[in-house]
Amino acid sequence: MNVLGVILARATSAGLKKKHLLPLLGRPVITYAFEHARAARRLSRVVVSSDCPDVLRLAAGAGLETIVRPAGLATAEASVQDVMLHALEQVELRPGFRADALVVLYGNVPVRPVGAIDRAIAVLRDTGCDSVRTFCPVGKWHPAWMAQLAGDRVLPLHAGSIHRRQDLPPLFLHDGAVVAVSRASMLRGRTNSEDPHAFFGADRRGFAVEIGQTVEIDHLRDLYWAEAVLRDSSHSQAPPARRDELRKAS
Repeated sequence: MNVLGVILARATSAGLKKKHLLPLLGRPVITYAFEHARAARRLSRVVVSSDCPDVLRLAAGAGLETIVRPAGLATAEASVQDVMLHALEQVELRPGFRADALVVLYGNVPVRPVGAIDRAIAVLRDTGCDSVRTFCPVGKWHPAWMAQLAGDRVLPLHAGSIHRRQDLPPLFLHDGAVVAVSRASMLRGRTNSEDPHAFFGADRRGFAVEIGQTVEIDHLRDLYWAEAVLRDSSHSQAPPARRDELRKAS
C-alpha cells in the first residue's frame, strides 16, 4: 500500500503570524512535523506543500520533497481537500509512484501521539474505510454545559442538570493529529465542491487519544503548552534513531 504523506503549511495565518516558523525549544515549529513524518513506518513518501519560501527551504534542508502551492490554494478560503488533490497530482506527474492512500499532516502540530500516523494508516488498510482521524475527549467543554449569552441572560444550549463530569455522555473532537484517506475517497471528494470535507467519505472511522497528546499551534498560549509537553522527559515524539537521522539530514 503506497501512502503519500502531505505536510500542509500555508504562509499566512488569520490567528498567529508565521506560526510554522516560530521558535519552539530552539527549532521552528514545522520541523517537528517533519520529524513525525520521518518516524512513521507506513508512509511511503512525504512531501511538504507550502507557499512560504522559508518553509520550503527548511523542508528541502531536511531531505523532504517540496511542492510549491499556487496562490489560489494558499488563501484562508482554500480547502484541505483541494490542496491535497493538488499535491497528489503534482507527485504523480513524476513517474514511478501512485498513491493508494493519503495522510494529512498539519505543519503547525509539533506534538502528536506517538504512533498515531501508523495506527491511522493501519485502520484505513484493515477496514477498507474511506477515512480515519484521531479524536480526543471534549472534557469539560461538553455541549451539555454550554450556553448562549443574550446580553446578561444565560440560555443553556441543552436543557438538563448534569453536574458531574463522569455523568456526561462521552463526546470526542478531531484533534488535528492525523487524517488518513483512501485514494478513492479523496478523488470522489473532488465532485462535491460544496463540502470541503467530502473527502472524508461515507465510511468515516476514528480512534481516541488522550487530551493533551496533540498540540496544534493557533495561539501564543498553544506555543507555551507545546513547550511544556516537549520538556516533559516522559514524552517522546519519535524513536531516538529517527531523531538523529533527521538532525543529520538537516
